[in-house]
Amino acid sequence: MSVIWSNSLRHLNGRRAGEGTTSLRGIRCRNMTMARQREPRTMPVGVRWVLRTAILALAFAGAAARAEDKFASRGSVQAKLSFCKDCHGTSAQGYAGFFPIPRLAGQQTEYLENQLRAFNEHRRANNIMSGIANTLSPAMISALAAKLRELNPPPVGGAPRRLMAEGKRIFDDGVPEANVAACAACHGPDAPGVREIPRLAGQLFPYVVKELTNWGKERGQNVAKPDTSFIMSPIAHSLTKPQIEAVAAYVSYLK
Repeated sequence: MSVIWSNSLRHLNGRRAGEGTTSLRGIRCRNMTMARQREPRTMPVGVRWVLRTAILALAFAGAAARAEDKFASRGSVQAKLSFCKDCHGTSAQGYAGFFPIPRLAGQQTEYLENQLRAFNEHRRANNIMSGIANTLSPAMISALAAKLRELNPPPVGGAPRRLMAEGKRIFDDGVPEANVAACAACHGPDAPGVREIPRLAGQLFPYVVKELTNWGKERGQNVAKPDTSFIMSPIAHSLTKPQIEAVAAYVSYLK
């Protein structure tokens, strides 16, 4: 009886001890799991590599976008210049069509800038050019004028050569009996122009004829903003049609 009781106690104590050990071990396991959950997890190497690559890609993309913006800014000047050449000729040499379109190549930058502003401010009458000039910023106007100044294609020609001698006489000496000063006095020998006084060398014959004939109808139209072109009004008005044609023929062949 005592032996059985002793064995039963040992078995019961061993079982309770086993239950106690299992319970403590389970608690420790749960505590360790919770502790790991609270600790910051280390980011896997692959994820770190992906994130770093993405950050570098964004940085390079930003730099590329900034470079592209600068290139686009430079390219926009070239695009506008190409647009001008669609009408004014592949080298801005002018176009002698049904409606003569002037030569812009080699023109004085200050003159071009002033004329583009004149179209925009309606000091000069031309619906097509007014619409175009209205889209150009002051910086773009200056950039285009500088680019056009650099061009120097040969004159288109085509004017009656028989008029050149008379044209040269008027250009060099004027028409004293009509109180018309020599063209060379302002436009310079060989008509290169200076600052806001335009280059006439190589300008299209029909265009010069049209401008001198219609000067008072096309220039200085905004009385609130006087234009430097007013100086030409009495001169253009005083020249006869044959004299206008002679001067236009002469300057059209100058280089």
